[in-house]
Amino acid sequence: MLGGVEYVSRVPRPPLDGLIDDLYYLRGTPPYARLMLPPMPGALLIVNLGAPFRIGAADYADGCVVTTPTRGFEFGYPPRTRSVGVHFKAWGPAPFLPMPAAELCDRPVTLEQVWGRPAVATLRDRLATANDPYGMLTLLEEELLRRLNATAGLRLVRDLSGVIAATRGAVAIGDLSAAAGVSSTHLTRQFRQVIGVTPKRLARTHRFTAAVFAIDPSAPVDWGELAARAGYFDQAHFGHEFRAFTGLTPTRYVEIRRRFLREHPGHVLDNWSLPAG
Repeated sequence: MLGGVEYVSRVPRPPLDGLIDDLYYLRGTPPYARLMLPPMPGALLIVNLGAPFRIGAADYADGCVVTTPTRGFEFGYPPRTRSVGVHFKAWGPAPFLPMPAAELCDRPVTLEQVWGRPAVATLRDRLATANDPYGMLTLLEEELLRRLNATAGLRLVRDLSGVIAATRGAVAIGDLSAAAGVSSTHLTRQFRQVIGVTPKRLARTHRFTAAVFAIDPSAPVDWGELAARAGYFDQAHFGHEFRAFTGLTPTRYVEIRRRFLREHPGHVLDNWSLPAG
């Protein structure tokens, strides 16, 4: 347990590894009662095993699904939190959803809304019988394997999303559709169905994420150089995009990151989340 939080994660076995970055277990007292998660080119599923948590103004008792977001979300945690979850690749949730991902864009839903109350209750009961976090992750993996469904357009979206990721968003979407032999309209429709956002929006998120991970909050930041390396037209463009994604200026973001580092050095959750208050 590090910084009051126990965090265990592992990569699932094939074929889930093509959809999921990792499965995780989280237990303990978060460093702050409220944390903000900036947008990311990925999605999230949480099975809650403790007191309800909050996203924005809504409470979630059983868990939630958050598809690839276009803006940051504020999570409010109880004093003691406990959950297992899935960090999906951007296209990862699609085979487990009963609806197009576009219907969930920037609209977190409860796990019951996705899988139904009886199924979620059964899963939570099974997880409660596990001997340790690794046993819980195995049970979650088995549940996902059981629910894995074929999804129209998944291969196309996955392959082209890989190109977007490899270029950190610096690819012309028209070139993608031409290389795939489909129209830009068809490509956009498939991305919205599978991921919930357009390919252009996903590329913007990858570019933003690459820029954020290039920031070293412990050292002075040359914003002009960082913006240029990330592929932004100029520093003003970078600042505008940063505020659009997070509601923060880049300098304010660094101030908050430095606060996290100062107050909770080496904390397991200091990788993407920020104190929200």
